[in-house]
Amino acid sequence: MTVTTDVERRGRGYPLGRLSRLRGRWIDDWRPEEPEFWRTGGARTARRNLIFSIFSEHIGFSVWTLWSVLVLFLGPAYGIDPAGKFTLTAVPALIGSVLRVPYTFAVARFGGRNWTVFSAALLLVPSVLAAFLIQPGVSYTTLLLLAAVAGVGGGNFASSMANINAFYPQHLKGWALGLNAGGGNLGVAVVQLVGLAVLATAGNGSPGLVAGIYIPLIVLAALGSALYMDNLTQARSDKRAMREVCRDPHTWIVSVLYIGTFGSFIGFGFAFGQVLQVQFKADFDTPIKAAYLTFLGPLLGSLIRPVGGWAADRLGGAKVTFWNFVAMAAAAGLVLAASALESLPLFLTGFVLLFVFSGLGNGSTYKMIPAIFRAKAELGVANGGDPVAAEHQARRLAGALIGIAGAVGAFGGVLVNVAFRQSFQTAGTGEAAYMAFIAFYALCFALTWLVYLRTHPRKLAGV
Repeated sequence: MTVTTDVERRGRGYPLGRLSRLRGRWIDDWRPEEPEFWRTGGARTARRNLIFSIFSEHIGFSVWTLWSVLVLFLGPAYGIDPAGKFTLTAVPALIGSVLRVPYTFAVARFGGRNWTVFSAALLLVPSVLAAFLIQPGVSYTTLLLLAAVAGVGGGNFASSMANINAFYPQHLKGWALGLNAGGGNLGVAVVQLVGLAVLATAGNGSPGLVAGIYIPLIVLAALGSALYMDNLTQARSDKRAMREVCRDPHTWIVSVLYIGTFGSFIGFGFAFGQVLQVQFKADFDTPIKAAYLTFLGPLLGSLIRPVGGWAADRLGGAKVTFWNFVAMAAAAGLVLAASALESLPLFLTGFVLLFVFSGLGNGSTYKMIPAIFRAKAELGVANGGDPVAAEHQARRLAGALIGIAGAVGAFGGVLVNVAFRQSFQTAGTGEAAYMAFIAFYALCFALTWLVYLRTHPRKLAGV
């Protein structure tokens, strides 16, 4: 894409200090780094798009994690063992992680507003199918297919984050991306509260009701996006961005870190209710007893995610991410000890802390993405490069990395569920899985320190 200079903007009739040239729902000229432009209309437009992006993404997360609730309804009449239930929650996590890459491309190809409308409306498919097809006697293959279709909700995060990243200036990205992601992540807790309400009022014989509640909300999300969101022409990055960013080693380093943060959050969100029912059978002998607690961790983790972005804006994303992984390793150690001692209060405390720290780390890790490419752009300018072209390149590559990191990180949710499945199937407890989590978090904080905090010749400033 050609970079538009100030002289060209004047020649085309673009005022330098305010939002201009709206063509339908497309904005042709967007300059969030210019204070006057931001003050005289840019901030208001970005905020409006952020609000409806959050709502749509929130519904997407709820549909994506719908099966973390639905498995609680699958009692003896369905004939599914715990290993089979962990598979049902791993499948949508897998499909959602794969879809995140094309969903990131979709923003550049179709426009952020247009794709949000389509992706929100697409959520009707898994919701309608689940509302009418889940009942005793349904085959396990059918349930697997229904769970797989719910994976479309996982793609919404990548397109939403890539879109909002283009709307906000550098110094507000951590806050905006954290708020966008946190509002979306709340969908994990809310769908579990919906499940709790259905269990408490209609009993465990009405799993389809949980999905049915979301049908009118999906319609509202699609309509709101169509009426109030915008497309940015400058967000139409070229097709080479993904290939270019894949050759950058920072892409894979950040993706590994995001497995540790978001992968943990979404994996635990899918698995927590089942873990309680399998590991503490006497305390959680009915689904509703587990449902009373499953929403708490995702709720706290979602609410605190913007705090991770805010802290990263002020302290640096790498520093916050490093100490966060230290805390996650300690929390996983607490869960391991609680499992060995069979202490439910200690176990719940450790798991809630894991949710909280994974939420914080989600915000700080995502803040590192634009900061990495901003730092590399500044190095290029210092070596004689064009500042406008360097800024454009940084935004372009950051948007591509958001898609890749989101996809790889979401795959961590699959790994968490597979780890639990194997641990419970072979040993009857989750202790092997908890030890694996501790080892991985140790790897993540070591990697963060070695690449982004340790003083070395290639260290990037401001990450």
